[in-house]
Amino acid sequence: MKLFLIVIVTAIIASFLITNYVLPLWIERMKKRGMTGKDLNKAGRPEIAELGGIPVWLGISFAIMLAIFFSTYLHWIEFNLTYLLAGFATIFLVCFLGVIDDLIGWKDGIRQWQHALIPLFAALPLMAIKIGNPAIKIPFLGLLPNEFLIPFFGLVSFGVVYSLFLVPIGVTGASNATNMLAGLNGLEAGLGAIIALTLLIISFLYGQIESTIIAAAMLGALIAFLRYNWFPARVFGGDSLTLMIGAGIATIVILGNMEKIGVLLMALFFVELLLKARYKMQVESFGIPQKNGILKAPGKKSGSLTHVIMKLGNFNEKQVVIRILAIQAAISIIVFAMFLLKINY
Repeated sequence: MKLFLIVIVTAIIASFLITNYVLPLWIERMKKRGMTGKDLNKAGRPEIAELGGIPVWLGISFAIMLAIFFSTYLHWIEFNLTYLLAGFATIFLVCFLGVIDDLIGWKDGIRQWQHALIPLFAALPLMAIKIGNPAIKIPFLGLLPNEFLIPFFGLVSFGVVYSLFLVPIGVTGASNATNMLAGLNGLEAGLGAIIALTLLIISFLYGQIESTIIAAAMLGALIAFLRYNWFPARVFGGDSLTLMIGAGIATIVILGNMEKIGVLLMALFFVELLLKARYKMQVESFGIPQKNGILKAPGKKSGSLTHVIMKLGNFNEKQVVIRILAIQAAISIIVFAMFLLKINY
């Protein structure tokens, strides 16, 4: 256990250091090449370096490779290498697809329905491995059977249904969820870091080594990214980051058999989905910046949780983000308390 803890702490530090080292160089290079985007929540709309998800991916990758080194050459820990690499492949594919999305254009190049389906392909590595999933309990009905009898087909294992349908739905749903609630300095990375920390602790206590390693790698990289994305941001993550955060969360949850915990931790994103669905997903999370730095919700529409917070008072961008992060922290504490108390959620 002591060696496992050392590996996890090392993974956090390694992903932080790599991301923290690469980001300043990345920001300078992106600005020189004109790879910038306007900060729509600031008066004057300053140009900010884009594609910040790539340095985060580099940090995550280095930490995972380091963990594999500790296992293969030093024999400090043992884990299922196939599971870890499948999860890593899914995260990589989502990041790669997010980069394409950023380069083509999030408004002009890829349609909304295409954007939603992109992560489906990235779920293939996780679909290809056999992952044992806990029994599912339906209220008033009890536990679902392990096998279903389908006319003309015979017995069908629920594990097949889980791999072919629920895994891609989970990866796609989580990736698009974290992409919806984003757009303010520090928001998406902050939410991702809080959820990653919660999943890291629970995975560690569960003894889910593969999930713990990925959560540790994500946490360190996101903390480093927050240094440059916090108000006023010097870099934007873009879809390469937001989609990757969701895919990382889904991967941790799927590998660790923590589906119920994952759903509860994503509660804010379900709220965001309901708010945006009222306007057929055509509303963005940005506010209207005022000369005094206050962000106002656009008109009467409350198509995002950010707009709901803006309408509660005269808040600047940082204050809006802090309030949303505080809500997520409270949700994480409640979920963790439920886990410790063994509440049957």
